[in-house]
Amino acid sequence: MVTAVKDFLKVYWPFVLVAVLGVIVTLMLMDPAPPKHIKFAAGAQGGAYYAFAERYQRLLDEQGIEVELIQTAGSVENLRLLDEGQVDVALVQGGLAKPGDAATLRSLGGLFHEPFWVFVREEAGVTEFGDLRSKRFAIGPLGSGTRILGVELQEEFDGTWPEASRNTLSGTPAAEALIAGQIDAAGFAASPDAPYVQTLLRAPGISLLSFERSEALSRRQPALAAVTLLRGVVDIGADIPARDVPLVAPVAQLVVAKSLHPAIEALLVDSANAIHQDGSILAPAGAFPDPNWTDLPVSRQAERYYENGPSFLRRYFSFDVANFLDRAWILAIPLLTLMFPLVRVAPPIYRWRVRRKIYIWYKDLRDLEARGRAMPSKEERVEITDALEDLQVEIGEMDVPLSYTDDLYRLRNHVEFVKHLVMNTRPTPGLGI
Repeated sequence: MVTAVKDFLKVYWPFVLVAVLGVIVTLMLMDPAPPKHIKFAAGAQGGAYYAFAERYQRLLDEQGIEVELIQTAGSVENLRLLDEGQVDVALVQGGLAKPGDAATLRSLGGLFHEPFWVFVREEAGVTEFGDLRSKRFAIGPLGSGTRILGVELQEEFDGTWPEASRNTLSGTPAAEALIAGQIDAAGFAASPDAPYVQTLLRAPGISLLSFERSEALSRRQPALAAVTLLRGVVDIGADIPARDVPLVAPVAQLVVAKSLHPAIEALLVDSANAIHQDGSILAPAGAFPDPNWTDLPVSRQAERYYENGPSFLRRYFSFDVANFLDRAWILAIPLLTLMFPLVRVAPPIYRWRVRRKIYIWYKDLRDLEARGRAMPSKEERVEITDALEDLQVEIGEMDVPLSYTDDLYRLRNHVEFVKHLVMNTRPTPGLGI
């Protein structure tokens, strides 16, 4: 058995070597494995962006990817960090990308509406956005996404807006100042789930300003969508809001560095689908994630996901296994194509090598027969029969696979036949088999 295995390896070792070398070359030429650690620009802790980022962190952690959350001031800083290569992923308010960002950044799709909420004190007498020109209006700090959007909307309503109408308060401090009467109005580009938005929707003496011309604004500002906060959608029992409120809303999107590994992109899109597909008070289930609500090019990996869903491998294998197979199959196909004819050639070669071990004894057998028949006396031919006995012993010690045993025993019968022939025939000098 050991000999058979050795014979088998003698035949197949070139093919085993080719296979091993092929695997090594395949591993060398494969795309690099995805990183196990990424940085996620998550906005300010306590905000809606940060809460969503924590959900991405949990989902990616289940797949063995460590996500480091980076606190930031918001979308503008998130974009800057992406441009500088300091983070890999970020949530970004739609409409903030600069023309040059398309060279280094990619979007994985729009995720949720982020309305521009404008809350006003009821005694301020404000009925439309243009009335805020003469009011103390907080639109966020310099460089923030909320302020950029607020200024763009102020410019849509023409005229000169004084500094008092561009107060730098934002978030919870702005909401508290509005309730306390320190300002007349406050604007927020935020998710409906933002705590300060929920607080102001229920605060007495505070009303939500409607954008009656939201459709027109969305046509003039491509980054804005016209949405409606339906009556009672916040609180049916308390009838909040008490009427349908038209609003304008940029769409928050998931933005990644163009250099991010495609497998991580696919994992992020998969996570985005799990997190945002259920809808919100502003959008029905299945509306997000949406590759059409972006102001950056959508990555090719994300496009494939939106067209076909998760890859076949990701449906049935873990992330690590699916990613390895996905990277290896392109190179495995030519490797298998090369190995197939080699493997087909190996069995005939193996059969030939085993049978050759048997057939090579026939040369010795032929020589012994010729010598035995040429001997002048029976006593002299005894030496030949002894040699044939020794040959029989050596043949008996030979190990061959069971499937070739018949050839081995045929050889042993032939040895016995020659021994009988030598002992019982007259010498005929020069005569061979």
